[in-house]
Amino acid sequence: MESSARQGLGTTHVLKDGDTFVVADREGNISGESQGLFHHDTRLLSCYAMQIDGGTPLLLSSSVSRDNVFFRAHLTNRPLSPLGYPSMPQGLVYIARTQFVTDSRLHERIVCSNFGDQPIVLPARFELAADFRDMFEVRGSIRAARGELLPAEAAGNGLLLRYRGLDGVTRTSCVTFSRAPTAAGPGFLQFAFYLPPGARDELYVEVGDEPIAEAGRERFRSAAARARLRIRARNRRGSRLRSSSPLFNAWMRRSQADLALLTSDLETGPYPYAGIPWFSTPFGRDAVITALQTLWLDAALARGVLAFLAKHQAREVSTFQDAAPGKIMHETRKGEMAALRELPFGLYYGGVDTTPLFVMLAHAYATRTGDMDFIERIWPALVAAVGWIEQVRDANRLGFLDYARGEHSGLANQGWKDSEDSVFHRDGRAPVGPIALVEVQGYAFAALRGIAALSRRRGDAAASEHWDARAGALREAVERHFWSEERGYYGIAVDGNGVLCDVLASNPGHLLYVGLPQESRAERVCEQLMSPRFRTGWGLRTLAQGEARFNPMSYHNGSIWPHDSAICAAGMARYGRRDAAVVLLREAFEAAVHFDYRVPELFCGFSRAQDANPVAYPVACLPQAWAAGSPFMLAQACLGIVIDGHADRLQVVQPQLPIGVDDIKVRGLRVGERTLDLIFRRSDDQVLVSTGESDGDAEVLQSADRAQHGAEAELKP
Repeated sequence: MESSARQGLGTTHVLKDGDTFVVADREGNISGESQGLFHHDTRLLSCYAMQIDGGTPLLLSSSVSRDNVFFRAHLTNRPLSPLGYPSMPQGLVYIARTQFVTDSRLHERIVCSNFGDQPIVLPARFELAADFRDMFEVRGSIRAARGELLPAEAAGNGLLLRYRGLDGVTRTSCVTFSRAPTAAGPGFLQFAFYLPPGARDELYVEVGDEPIAEAGRERFRSAAARARLRIRARNRRGSRLRSSSPLFNAWMRRSQADLALLTSDLETGPYPYAGIPWFSTPFGRDAVITALQTLWLDAALARGVLAFLAKHQAREVSTFQDAAPGKIMHETRKGEMAALRELPFGLYYGGVDTTPLFVMLAHAYATRTGDMDFIERIWPALVAAVGWIEQVRDANRLGFLDYARGEHSGLANQGWKDSEDSVFHRDGRAPVGPIALVEVQGYAFAALRGIAALSRRRGDAAASEHWDARAGALREAVERHFWSEERGYYGIAVDGNGVLCDVLASNPGHLLYVGLPQESRAERVCEQLMSPRFRTGWGLRTLAQGEARFNPMSYHNGSIWPHDSAICAAGMARYGRRDAAVVLLREAFEAAVHFDYRVPELFCGFSRAQDANPVAYPVACLPQAWAAGSPFMLAQACLGIVIDGHADRLQVVQPQLPIGVDDIKVRGLRVGERTLDLIFRRSDDQVLVSTGESDGDAEVLQSADRAQHGAEAELKP
């Protein structure tokens, strides 16, 4: 068991299964503004608070199990009032609350044990309410009108709460107990625990959108077994990392458990939802990057992401949805506001980078696995995606992939830094659109090189040459228009007038990741990224200190995003700066220790001081998928592992181990049709690599020379 996660500035816990999740406090109650039981982007429970004799029990401790299935709170009674019941001193009754979510329902068991020598009647009152607010309302959106909250009704041993939405849908929330209440009133039910000396009493609760006859022990146990088996199956998929450091292992386990928690098993395969509480839904960009981070360990996640995104690819033009044929989905929502089109996010395509990232991932998946049969099944989607990329590029006078929202309701900025103030000129002025982001050109370059390589494997030499030529032209355009010789760095964007936004931001680190920059410029980018203006001691800032709009407490203009730091580290390692990846992994690990091994979506970009801790960002998602995936990308960058599934070949290039870790074992690594274990051990100033158990003879190569950057670095059969 590990201590409960820190959510923003307060302390909460989260549980999730599929499209249902709960955010509650340390005692197991739901009462805060952003807390609740949510299903399909609707809050089905906005208040669920247990009181003992009119007050909150005294918390002893609480935690979420290491596999993220169960929340357990350990409490005891405060002194009981003598009015109506025998008086009792504090600390005689032990109260254990166990909660989990499965099959779209919240389950709870409450066990009270009397450690006194006198019989006790323990009064328990449950405050219950459901506001049925859409997730965007919970986040702060103001609606012109809402539907009708219907009167609560008694339903067996519980309460039925209902809401008739403006979309004509009646949404329900039913709270069911294992026995009848002793009293009931508006918004509350009361029970009594009867406890002879040394005895215990149990109460079971279920909450869901459909009523049941009665909650109870057998239903609780059966559902708990299903929940644990489901999460174990997700946790066992793919390879595992183990090291000589218990703390490093705890970080890896927690990250893996968070990915398992966030992953939903959809019809198209496993899909990582972006983050809790605000983004517990399929996002395109987040899922692709998470799949890239973990691809070397678990290719099944990438396959599931590709299948889902191909299925939901845009097929028509919609300015409201920012959709066009071939574009890949940015976000999907299922709440009332999306159904009424009060906002465009029911199925929204306003992400300029998701489409090239989709093609990038397809090529990376094929290289990792050799699975061209699957590539054939999604080939029409890949061709359509590249068609959209090229259509937009051809309309841009400089040949860039740019964006401008179709309607005011869409996102103003459509890269991963999508806050309204994240793109600007050196003096802080907002740029005119359409805007071409630097990292997006890198993704488009990689997508074109990827589709060329896949075409070559399919035997289409003409198409391969065409796409390679287009990629080369894009590379030249980026080097010509984005590079600032004065600053020795790439600008963040080129605006609609062709003017460079000459700002020092982390975005060019993503160019390194795809291998676009020429060698001499890449070295200068690496030096800047590892300078104190970017590097804080906990990771890399999204914006260099001293730039216009710099604020370490902002969302994108000086904060630290773990996934961003990991991509930059992987990019620097690609250009031979594996030492930088080692440093950034160590710093990420030390930050993770302060966050109970669960790194948030982002945190503040203050410089590290002696004995100081990283500073939390108050409304960050926790857990969040690409934050949980970042340690695995960092680990691969340090170990120098490159896998060619077409040739059943694994290459290890200049491996290094993190400071303080003397060995790492990668267990069950899949290479083609075989699996093997890799063991990295420190020996003096070297890292030696050996293979452990293997079910076949996959080829393993170790190279003292770093791989070349760019597509030329790919292993050939």
